[in-house]
Amino acid sequence: MTTQLLTLSTIMKRLLLIVITALILNGMAIAGPFEDGLAAFNRGDHKTALRIWRPLADQGVADAQMNLGVMYAKGHGVPQDYAEAIKWFRKAADQGNAGAQLNLGLMYDKREGVPQDYAEAMKWYRKAADQGNASAQFNLGTMYFNGTGVPQDFTEAMKWYRKAADQGDAEAQYRLGVMYAKGQGVPQDDKQAALWFRKAADQGYAGAQLLLGAFYYGGSGVPQDLAEAMKWYRKAADQGNASAQYNLGTMYDNGVGAPRDYAEAVKWYRMAADQGDAKAQSGLGDMYAEGLGVPQDYVQAHKWYNLAASRFKDTKDRETAVKKRATLAKRMTAQQIAQAQEMARQCAASNYKQCD
Repeated sequence: MTTQLLTLSTIMKRLLLIVITALILNGMAIAGPFEDGLAAFNRGDHKTALRIWRPLADQGVADAQMNLGVMYAKGHGVPQDYAEAIKWFRKAADQGNAGAQLNLGLMYDKREGVPQDYAEAMKWYRKAADQGNASAQFNLGTMYFNGTGVPQDFTEAMKWYRKAADQGDAEAQYRLGVMYAKGQGVPQDDKQAALWFRKAADQGYAGAQLLLGAFYYGGSGVPQDLAEAMKWYRKAADQGNASAQYNLGTMYDNGVGAPRDYAEAVKWYRMAADQGDAKAQSGLGDMYAEGLGVPQDYVQAHKWYNLAASRFKDTKDRETAVKKRATLAKRMTAQQIAQAQEMARQCAASNYKQCD
């Protein structure tokens, strides 16, 4: 059975979480108390951290103000209060604290405690980015990439992603790879794309591992190497990446890069199918319909075709799944069809948790 591999994943906008950051402090006199608060926070004793940090924040210690803002934003040791979080972020940000500037930008970006204001988000991201904060540089790049609050500008997006990538930000490295692969803001260059995918993949970024696998599979920017393709697909698949699981399944299904192994193909198709991957669901339907790697089971096949048809966005793919389902239905009884339809309904309703 021949199944087509996925080659590029859809670019996803990263939503950064507000995090506690231990910054370098000026003045040894406050280093001890601040670190005591950090130790308390890290062991889950948020009330002690709050008790230690609040006096420091009231004294104008920017790092304590920033972390106090995080506690209010996340509801750690205090009721969640975005207005209070913003107050403390602003105090620290006005002192030039890059972490607080990043977090204040996030609050405006995500509409938490303030009306959504992309211009304000951009302003604070830029202040942090100009200080070298990689997360702010990434967010600034994303706003230019998406045209959020500013005209879409791939060249500016590339500039800021590159700054973050040069600091080792794996997602920025991945985004650079995608932009080189698609020729967005730069001339299309598969070799550069592969280089940046490799940097991100080596850090364990699953999306980059998937695309690096696709590059090795097709010989784009690197010599074709099916063993390498399988290696990188497996790394991404082991992290739960559904597209990589599907691609790995197709390689075993077709005997490409490894001896044909239908049981192994079914295993990887099922993992992806259980995440709602329509191609994997259709592939699983094929395996049950033909009895490859599993006992032949028309009810199961019909169920997976039904699920795939409901998930496919591409009209041609959806029509193919519908046609396969209709062909299979001619060999089934009305009772079997009803059973398959009910199983598909239960599977979808349970978010693919009850699909057996």
